[in-house]
Amino acid sequence: MTKTISITCVNNNYEKVKFPAGVSLKEILKTVKPTLKYPVLGALVNNELQELSYEMFKPKHVKFIDITSSMGIRMYVRSLSFILIKAFNERFPNATLKIANSISKGLYCEIEGLDGVIYAEDVEKIKTRMHEIVKADIPFKREEMVNDEALKIYEKNNQPDKCKLFKDRKILYTSVYYIDETVDYFYEYLVPSTSYITNFDLVKYHEGLLLRFPKVSKPEELEDIVKEDKLFEIFKEHKHWAKILGVENVGSLNQLTSSKKVGDLVKISEALHEKKIARIADDIHTKSDKVKLVLISGPSSSGKTSFCKRLSIQLQVLGFQTMLISLDDYFVNREFTPLDENGEYDFECLEAIDVKQFNTDMLALMDGKEVEIPKFDFTTGQRTYLGNKKKVCKNTLFIVEGIHGLNPGLTPDINEDFKYKVYVSALTQISIDNHNRIPTTDNRLIRRMVRDYKYRGYSALATIKRWPSVRKGEELNIFPFQENADAVFNSALLYEIAILKRRAVPILNEVPQSADEYSEAIRLLKFLSYFNDIPEEMEKEIPPTSIIREFLGGSSFKY
Repeated sequence: MTKTISITCVNNNYEKVKFPAGVSLKEILKTVKPTLKYPVLGALVNNELQELSYEMFKPKHVKFIDITSSMGIRMYVRSLSFILIKAFNERFPNATLKIANSISKGLYCEIEGLDGVIYAEDVEKIKTRMHEIVKADIPFKREEMVNDEALKIYEKNNQPDKCKLFKDRKILYTSVYYIDETVDYFYEYLVPSTSYITNFDLVKYHEGLLLRFPKVSKPEELEDIVKEDKLFEIFKEHKHWAKILGVENVGSLNQLTSSKKVGDLVKISEALHEKKIARIADDIHTKSDKVKLVLISGPSSSGKTSFCKRLSIQLQVLGFQTMLISLDDYFVNREFTPLDENGEYDFECLEAIDVKQFNTDMLALMDGKEVEIPKFDFTTGQRTYLGNKKKVCKNTLFIVEGIHGLNPGLTPDINEDFKYKVYVSALTQISIDNHNRIPTTDNRLIRRMVRDYKYRGYSALATIKRWPSVRKGEELNIFPFQENADAVFNSALLYEIAILKRRAVPILNEVPQSADEYSEAIRLLKFLSYFNDIPEEMEKEIPPTSIIREFLGGSSFKY
């Protein structure tokens, strides 16, 4: 008698259906019709992402996903990337394509091994070949094998980046992906076949390529190309530093960790930070006849507070007096805080700030008048005045930290010449390998989880649950204004994820499987597994003024 198992389809209001043991998700789809608008790309099985080829032998909860979910769009983009890699390799078998970073609402791909830059006609030929691969409906095949066997395949296919990564991995089995004879590795899953990739574009971008993909909210439309030239230059600068230091990918970092040379990496990374902050201070100094207000903005967990304090020190070295001001103290009283579409307080919109009072106070201080600076009480939700009166001298610079710093709407009454704007973000410089980049959002999320757990008593579950709302606020209130910056500071450190790992893994393991956020916790744990631990005793090499101390603890700054 054939054994049957009960599958609960979450999409269909937890409908239970009996299937023979060993049934695949693809076979379940023939019976269960999930209420999704777009084609099913994969599924969460007991809140863990799986491909449609996944087979089940025990009762499970299944939630099918399409491109409109965060997991779905990642599956789509990874699969699209593999199609690009195949088409590029066929066109340029002696060159190397590197998926470098997210920029201009797409993926920027660097090219090594070609003389000069790629030409527009080559880009068109690659794109045409990609469409042919999509039309051919070639399955993405994943083969599980012993790690040593996978290593031999990567060696045979001249993929030294993957050889470095897998040489030190303390695992018995791994997976290899194929499109026909093209071999690659991806640390997360792909869609079933190439025909699922229905909407994309490929354009020439600077010296390389920009791979464009659909909007999550409207998959029929591609993401608009957004001009991000300043951000692009910072990525280039830091990629160059990573190359000089020989730490372009996780495999190289792991080799440094194993050779006990990570202390030198810490020192050099911190020195590069200090040099960049000093240069920004020097640039402000050249404009000191006009600049009075230094506005610092950036997304969550970028290290803005530590940056402000370190910039203040560098400015004092140049003879300025500085006054640090937090925009948080200019929140409107709680009863006047706008509500979002869910009826929750929207603390991240500009209207949550008393813009008029902020401008009045800044102008008065610049005129040499005495001003009482408010303090916002987050417990009562009220702005309070505790007698903190300030009157400053002529050479005082006001350093203002807050997410709206680059938004012209924050300082409408202040002359543009008086402002110097800095954008701070953790723009991760290394990749897992040539085709698996590290999203800057993952870097910041891990920072935030570690900090929230240590200083605010929040679990990893609570931080992950809040993260989509934080990201939505960033998309609306921070990223549209980043190109307004006079300077961009990359707060990411080459070594930091290997340091944060020891703190992040235990708290991620606390996320229960019953929680929707479990799938994200599993993804982050998989990501962290690629990094070798940096010995705990090496943490003493991290200076007390480091950006990462804001999250680890041990900072000499007061927060």
